[in-house]
Amino acid sequence: MLPFARVSIIGLGLIGSSVARAVRQHMPTVRLTGHDADPQVRSVADRLQLCDDIADTAGAAVTDADLVLLCVPVGAMAAAALDIAADLPPDAIVSDVGSSKAGVAAALRTALPNAQIVPAHPVAGTENSGPEAGFASLFHGRWCILTPVEGTDPAVVARVEAFWQALGANVETMTPEHHDLVLAVTSHLPHLIAYTIVGTASDLEQVTRSEVIKYSAGGFRDFTRIAASDPTMWRDVFLANKDAVLEMLQRFSEDLTALQRAIRWGDGDALFDLFTRTRAIRRSIVEQGQDEARPDFGRSHE
Repeated sequence: MLPFARVSIIGLGLIGSSVARAVRQHMPTVRLTGHDADPQVRSVADRLQLCDDIADTAGAAVTDADLVLLCVPVGAMAAAALDIAADLPPDAIVSDVGSSKAGVAAALRTALPNAQIVPAHPVAGTENSGPEAGFASLFHGRWCILTPVEGTDPAVVARVEAFWQALGANVETMTPEHHDLVLAVTSHLPHLIAYTIVGTASDLEQVTRSEVIKYSAGGFRDFTRIAASDPTMWRDVFLANKDAVLEMLQRFSEDLTALQRAIRWGDGDALFDLFTRTRAIRRSIVEQGQDEARPDFGRSHE
């Protein structure tokens, strides 16, 4: 039995369009309604036939939904929730895909005080954005973290869990605060570092006569991929999860200082121990199926 019969997707960018495609593939009898605040995105989504219906307003998109999925930047979650409040069916479940959770959960509870809410974060994505960037297999083998607040009906949480499992995701449940701390380490801080390194390289372009970009090796090239991510989304993430990000940034700064000291003092043993430990972490990520072991990160050499 399907967990939902009528799903409404608000926001049809990379994640929203991927959800639509995945639902089409894995649950073809589910009726999909979509909406995006950008008329051009709605036009593209209609041309791609991502949903059965593309509504002109968020309210019209949710009138008969039993699951409403808010796929907008975290800074826009409160406004999106308010847009659907008057038309949301009383038995509908509201979820989201934001990559910070404590602030989003609070915003949704405030805007929709009587709704059944199960915040969620599918830990999947690419550096691309927009409705044409989505693909149905985006969530296959990836984690989707649910962060229901205390007192949420377990049956409601189970339906949202079943939905993501049907799309091929592994599902974990944790508190919003714990989620934000974990993701600050695994996602938010790496993006912040990538944006900073690429920005530094840009500042040095005149000094190096464009050689930084011309001779980009694998490490810098991979940082530029991360730094190509949607600027609106990541601006909102850093502002929404600032406490956890600042805590992890302080920890990183302390570790970076220790690394500087080891280099300055010629402490090869300390460097070797660090690099050995971090290499093992990379191998464990591959072993858990969160990346692949093919040489050069699976890049084609044709």
